[in-house]
Amino acid sequence: MSNDDTTLTPKTATKPKLERPKLYKVLLVNDDYTPREFVVLVLKAVFRMSAETSQRVMMTAHKMGTCVVVICTRDIAETKAKEGTELAKEAGFPLLFQTEPEE
Repeated sequence: MSNDDTTLTPKTATKPKLERPKLYKVLLVNDDYTPREFVVLVLKAVFRMSAETSQRVMMTAHKMGTCVVVICTRDIAETKAKEGTELAKEAGFPLLFQTEPEE
């Protein structure tokens, strides 16, 4: 038998870096036809906001034209926007929620 000096070095396993998912904004778009009380109701039902917070978000959209309601992952943002818009459509109002990527 030979007495070779061999050193064994373990292979280093590289772990792939996981990136955080891109975030999306859900925007409330103001219109002149949907009653303010209904907008507050939708914000409370779909986005689980308190009465005070939903009132503040509704007034911001009313004054500024649009307002960011929530920032979350794409799937959740699109689902919430769709839920809010469809709830308004069922009630006969043109209320609109949109999603866009956060910068």
